[in-house]
Order: sequence, then C-alpha cells, then structure tokens
Amino acid sequence: MNQRRLKQRIGPRALTRTLAWLRICAIAGQSVAVLVCALWMQLAIPLLPLLVGIGMLAVFAVFAAWRLSQPWPVREWETVLHVAADTLVLGYLLYFTGGASNPFVTLLLVPIALSAAALSVPAILEVAALAGVAYVVLLLWYVPLPVPIQHHATAGFSLHVAGMGVNFVITALLLGFFINRLARAVRLQQLEVQRARERALRDEGILAIATQAAGAAHELNTPLSTMRTLLPELRREHAGDTALGEDLQLLEDQVERCRTILREMVAFGKAQLSQEPELLSLASFIHSCLERFQLLRPEAELTLQLDDDAARTVLRTPPGLRHALLNLLNNAVDASALNQSQAVSLSAHREGGWLELVVGDHGPGFAATGELAVIGESHKQTGLGIGLALAEATAERLNGELTANNTLDGAEMHLRLPLAVIAARTED
Repeated sequence: MNQRRLKQRIGPRALTRTLAWLRICAIAGQSVAVLVCALWMQLAIPLLPLLVGIGMLAVFAVFAAWRLSQPWPVREWETVLHVAADTLVLGYLLYFTGGASNPFVTLLLVPIALSAAALSVPAILEVAALAGVAYVVLLLWYVPLPVPIQHHATAGFSLHVAGMGVNFVITALLLGFFINRLARAVRLQQLEVQRARERALRDEGILAIATQAAGAAHELNTPLSTMRTLLPELRREHAGDTALGEDLQLLEDQVERCRTILREMVAFGKAQLSQEPELLSLASFIHSCLERFQLLRPEAELTLQLDDDAARTVLRTPPGLRHALLNLLNNAVDASALNQSQAVSLSAHREGGWLELVVGDHGPGFAATGELAVIGESHKQTGLGIGLALAEATAERLNGELTANNTLDGAEMHLRLPLAVIAARTED
C-alpha cells in the first residue's frame, strides 16, 4: 500500500494532474492573447481557426479532468498521449501565428521539463522527439504573423521583443511553480521511503525477539512443570515452618503465573494464525485488560473514563491489541513511579470513525514533545525498552497511530484506531 501511494505522489498520475492545471492556465492565457491581438492590437490574425484550436483544448481539458476522477491507474503511455495532445494544439496555434518565428515557440520545452521529473527515460525521449518534430514542422510551414501598421520600420522587431519578454515571464512562472510541486513530491517520497525503512528495521527486531521468545517459552515449560511438581511436596515436608511455607506458596503462585503466561502466548500465536478476532464490547475488553493489569501491578492507582457511547461499541478484538494496551499502562506506572506517584489514567472515546485510547501518567514526561521518534528517550530507566515499539507496531498493523505528548503533570499516549478495522460489522 505504501509503494502504491508513493507512485501516485510522483509519477505519471502526478504529471497528468499537473498538466491538467497547466492546461487550464494555457486556455485562459491563449484566449486573452488571441483577443488582445485581434481586438486591441488589431492584428490580422485568423481569429476563427485560433478559437477553434482553443476550443479543442478546452474539450480535451474536460476529458482529462474526468479521467483523473476515475480510480483506474494512469499509465505512462497515457500521460505521453496527454502531452502529445497539448503539443499538437500548441503547434496548431503557432502555425497560424508565425510558426517558429513566434516568440512563444519555446513553450514546447515546458512538457519536456515536466516529463523529466516524473517519467522514465524512454517516455522523456518520446516527448522530446514530439516537440522536436513540431518545431521542425513550424520552421517549414506556417502562416506569417502580420505586423501592425506603424510609423517606423522596427515595429515588427519591437513586437517580437515584447513577445519574448512575455514568454520569458510565463515560462519562468510555469517552470518555477510546477517543477517545485514535483520536487516537493520527490522529497515527500524520500521521507516515506525513510519511514518505511525504519519500520522494516523495527519490525525485523520485533520478529527476532518473538522468535527468541517462542524458543524460550518452549524450553521454560519443562523446568516450570518440574517446579510445579516439587513445590507442593516441599510445602508438605516443611508444614511446620510457617515462614518457609509462605515463601513456598509465593513461589508456587509465581510458577503458576508463569505457566499462565506461556499458555497465553500459545493461545495468542494460534489466534494470529487463525486470524479469528474475539468479539467483545469495548467495556468488556477494557475491564478484562484492567483485571489483568491489576494482577500485574497491584500498586497502581488507576482512573478510568469510558464514554457510554464508546462502551457499547462491539470490537473484533485483534490479537495484540490487549498486549499493546497493557504495555502502555505498564509504562505509565513506571513513569509515575519516577515522581513517587502510583496514579495513572485511562480514557476511551469515539471520535468520528476512530476509537481513541488515552493513557496518562504523572511522570517526568518525554525528552521532546509529541514526537514518536523520541519516545525511547523518555526518562524511564527500567524495562526492556520494547513495550512502546510493540504498541506502535500493533497500531500501524491496524491502520491506526500511536502519538505522545507531554502534559502539565506528566505525559499521555494516544492510541487511535479506525473503527472500520476493529469494529464488528454491526458497528460499521
């Protein structure tokens, strides 16, 4: 999807759209020039053929606008045909106004300059050959441009110099404006490619961690089963030692917790393979997450704000969303602890076609405001440093986004997800 969007920003479709705007400007400018020459300067130009040519260009402009409104991809050969149509109409108008001696003949270079920024080398050569053929034809066949009756012999040359000046201004404006637009599209493309490369490196790291975690989970199952068997026997053997019994009970609870985590990892993997999301209301989903969060972090003081409208939303809960929310809450508790606070907040609401989950803390905040690129530069000193990366990867996989910003007494993480992706069909 990203590659397709990049091709639309800079390529045949971008050039065709630029030509459409340029064509509208050409129609307006040519109409004004013809009327000024015929009515104000009273040159004996063939008015009717010129207006017919401008009318043909206007009809083609309407067709081109309709074509751009269609979802079909614009092929390179189609863009070359658009350039050919513009060149033929311009050559037709130049034929009746002096041919190659018309100062506006250099406008034939504009399509070549624009094509060089968006088309392949063969297409550029085709456009250049078309403009070259048009120029050669206008050198040999044309209707001479009439010269106004003046009192001095240099009137024709003065008119030519004035036309060259106007042509210079028009060419400079067109090339400066439209090539700047194409260059901006190139810069945006480079930024997209850089972001895609960074996401690929991050996902590669996450995949490596997931592979290691799967192997570790498989290996841990055996020692955990052994400890689960031995700990009850040790408790029975030392039933009279109350303190040791409490420690052994704690160890047994922790082993059982580890086994539960391993079972959840296996269930998560199976859910990923089956691609069968779990249907839950948002209220049930959040409360199930909070129950597990309270077991993990019983010291946390959580404040929940859940809109009634959002609470009734039925979600096709994708695998990974629960872990993403738990990671954000866990990071919030760690951040608040740096300021000797245990308070965190969670709010959920609908905004248009989006579901937004906001996790707030009372910590020192991030090193820079609002930039995901520096989330890893928060003041948190503990943890593996992958919780936020996993949450961001989950958001992107669901066509959503994860953003951060500092507040007056901490920081907030905003997880925005499109309802079109995560809501049940009854909610679409």
